[in-house]
Amino acid sequence: MHRTHPAHLGQPTGSAELAMLDVYMPMMKSSAIISAGRLGLFEALVDGPLTAEELAGKIASSLRGTSTLVDFLVAIGYLEKRGDAFANTASTQRWFTSAGQVDYTPGLLWTHESWSMMANLAETIRKGEPEKTLWEAMVEKPHLGPLFSSYMGAFAADLGPDLLRFVPVQPGYRRLLDLGGSHGLHSIRFCRQYPQLDALIVDMPSALTKTGPEIEKAGLSGRIALSPGTLQESDWGAPADLVFYLSVAHNHSADENRAAIRQIGESMNPGGLLVIHEYLAETSLDAMNAAFRLTLLLETGTQTHRHEDYCAWLTAAGFSAIERIDLEPREKGSLILARR
Repeated sequence: MHRTHPAHLGQPTGSAELAMLDVYMPMMKSSAIISAGRLGLFEALVDGPLTAEELAGKIASSLRGTSTLVDFLVAIGYLEKRGDAFANTASTQRWFTSAGQVDYTPGLLWTHESWSMMANLAETIRKGEPEKTLWEAMVEKPHLGPLFSSYMGAFAADLGPDLLRFVPVQPGYRRLLDLGGSHGLHSIRFCRQYPQLDALIVDMPSALTKTGPEIEKAGLSGRIALSPGTLQESDWGAPADLVFYLSVAHNHSADENRAAIRQIGESMNPGGLLVIHEYLAETSLDAMNAAFRLTLLLETGTQTHRHEDYCAWLTAAGFSAIERIDLEPREKGSLILARR
């Protein structure tokens, strides 16, 4: 039987002699990592190695279950064995604990919730659109909104340094409009970095449930305001100098994005800067981008758009000096900067 090296588990090679390995092993890998996140297992090891018995006590789980899980996590490279104890690998410590550069545990918790939605993928493909969108599901299940916002907050923490590096804020800029800013982390980061800025965050009420406390904790309640509602319904207030449209466009149709960018242009001061973050549709899609488009079909019924589409929408709305910046690693997507 063909044996798949642990580093390549879950890769869609289609080359396993036992074809079901391409289904079974990715399922088990995802289930184990998600379960570790739900149990707080990676965080329990944040201060150093523990024996299986010590770890089981710390995460309030059975010794048998804990031992079986950690053995598999060692096999797929998420934990390492140190004598009789188990420890996070450097990558696990970095990405799935509070001691790391970014803690993506909220992404594990969100993926646990989204699995039930993914079960309807075949029906969505037959119909060509979701039976129920992610936003409709959030209305029916209010806990989904804060959970999704926390996941997007983890990505925002990862993206934040790139924004500070590539987004030029002029001394004369005074007002930041953060469209779809949910978690508030981008507005907080830029208001801290640039004391002259005030910000308005526009997003659906379900996405803003934890935003106010985060702003207050940052000591920025006097400079960052919230406007609950959709992009079409919300009052954007005074003209903006800097507008964030970050990871928003893929949740909207081409017509909706065209209208939103036109509205953004009309709401900006001359010389203002629009910053778009997106995953751009290329002529040849790699596995990650193709998977993301399939996810969008299921969750929102939308898709990613081409760079040429954004340029056309921006030009029609009166923007110029359009610049594309592809981030590294490429999985982070791209920035599009445009001047009004």
